Amino acid sequence: MITTLLNYLANSSAITYIVLALLSTYLIVTFWIFLYRNSAIKALINNEKKSLESLTSRETIFSPLSALNKCSNNSTSKELLHACEINIIKDASVGISWLAIISSTSPFIGLFGTVVGILESFAKFANQSKVAFSIIAPAISEALVATAAGILVAIFAYTFHQILTRKLYELSIFLKAQSEIIIAAKG
Repeated sequence: MITTLLNYLANSSAITYIVLALLSTYLIVTFWIFLYRNSAIKALINNEKKSLESLTSRETIFSPLSALNKCSNNSTSKELLHACEINIIKDASVGISWLAIISSTSPFIGLFGTVVGILESFAKFANQSKVAFSIIAPAISEALVATAAGILVAIFAYTFHQILTRKLYELSIFLKAQSEIIIAAKG
């Protein structure tokens, strides 16, 4: 496996190196965004869940750890609570659009590398009068590595985007529920 990879890299062109470097960067950014945002959103969800539980218990007070409480400064204004909800979700979703961008562009970057690789392979065989499939097949299969890499990156980016979007939805529900309870308690 390693020998095959080293042979592939030894026979690759500059475009292939650029494509694989870009896709590697995309993969690193994808994992970094996911790990960083996932832990931050989980902490927010836990704090808001605890705050909601305290609001629905006999205490009927905000948790001091609640981001909604910190933002609204114990205000019961519907408008202020709604603005705080939006601001918290906006802050929590920083970087998530990059996952969508990476998931949609990485297959095209990989495909670009494949097309260039196939064109280079055909250019090598242009001077030969007869070329067997056994000679063309390895060149084309090497070119397809770029597409596979692009698809692999897209799978991770799309999956992580969906996971974080779901967590943001859950955070939004906890924030809205708290706001409704505070507004209802005021009236």
